[in-house]
Amino acid sequence: MPDYFPALIGAIYDCALDPSRWEQTLAEITAALSSESAILSLNDLRHNRLLIDKSVGWDRFGLEERQKHIPEIHARLEEWFAKGCSVNEPYVASRQLSPDYLRRSPYVQRCLKPLGIVDVMHQFLMRTPSHFSELVIGRHKQHGAITDREIEIGALLLPHLRRAITISNVLDARTVESARMAEVLDTLRCGVVLTDDKATILHANRAAEHMFGTGAAVQGTRGVLSAKSSAAAHELRKAIRVAANNEVMLGKAGLAVRLTEPEARPIFAHVLPMNGSQQRARLQPQAAAAIFIGAPIRAAFDVPPGETKENMRRQFGLTKAEADVAAEVLKGGGRDAVAAQLGVSVTTVRTHLTHIFEKTGVRRQAELVSILLSGEGHG
Repeated sequence: MPDYFPALIGAIYDCALDPSRWEQTLAEITAALSSESAILSLNDLRHNRLLIDKSVGWDRFGLEERQKHIPEIHARLEEWFAKGCSVNEPYVASRQLSPDYLRRSPYVQRCLKPLGIVDVMHQFLMRTPSHFSELVIGRHKQHGAITDREIEIGALLLPHLRRAITISNVLDARTVESARMAEVLDTLRCGVVLTDDKATILHANRAAEHMFGTGAAVQGTRGVLSAKSSAAAHELRKAIRVAANNEVMLGKAGLAVRLTEPEARPIFAHVLPMNGSQQRARLQPQAAAAIFIGAPIRAAFDVPPGETKENMRRQFGLTKAEADVAAEVLKGGGRDAVAAQLGVSVTTVRTHLTHIFEKTGVRRQAELVSILLSGEGHG
């Protein structure tokens, strides 16, 4: 692992609590990837707003020109996902697009080429019907196309970037300052608990205190944070311990820890290391970790498709065929796209949707997505 990694990962985690730091951190990421430009975005698709929109190495002309070509960019990415490619795989333009396409592409010729960008790599940090986040790295002609080295470094950074973005989303991209920490945390709907390296609770916001009172998924027994599920309790303790000792090694541990049993409605926890930098340590000097519980966003990489379908069948009484349709709707597909993906007719999809609407108590597809994401039916 490169020597600069600890400082870089610490900078990424600082951004979770202070989004204004992203420009400097993006500059450090581009340097690590021998690149010259980067764009980081977090889109709230439900409310049509950008929670995070940061860039380095792009001038005003480049960003304005790129905006004109968003339909082309999204079309290529959707083709990529339609092939069944994982959000854990980066999309590298030079490896996915033919030389002939690159010569004809308006995006490449009118936007990238004038800026000297010869290759682009997309890393997917969050992809759900309600939120989309990605890191886009641009390589200039002086360095040439993206190589295996950059892909490997990107893979090492991916879980840390995802954790920072997931927690930024929970915080609605607000900056948390030590003077107003308790006030800001108490406004959140999710539970937030600060602990030391032994999971001793140092601070809990109102939502977390309510969770302790109901005992639904987490417990604060004798001042120590734990989960009702023994497996979740073990994973949570492990993530807190690793976060306290070496945040670089945290990786996927502590990212979307499922606190509930398989038959119950999913509730997740995300662990953020707190003592890896002065920026985070100032909030609560004794804290080793901040645990965000019951975060409303469930990223596509958090819940396996089979588990998602089983949850919907159990909660809403859907048949297998109906759950298959509902799962495709959750991916953002329209009726034609759902029919093509499942190999059935549009009429069949329409029939299944009618039954799904009846069982979930909604009338429109947009309402259905909201209900499926929240896990709450109208009864």
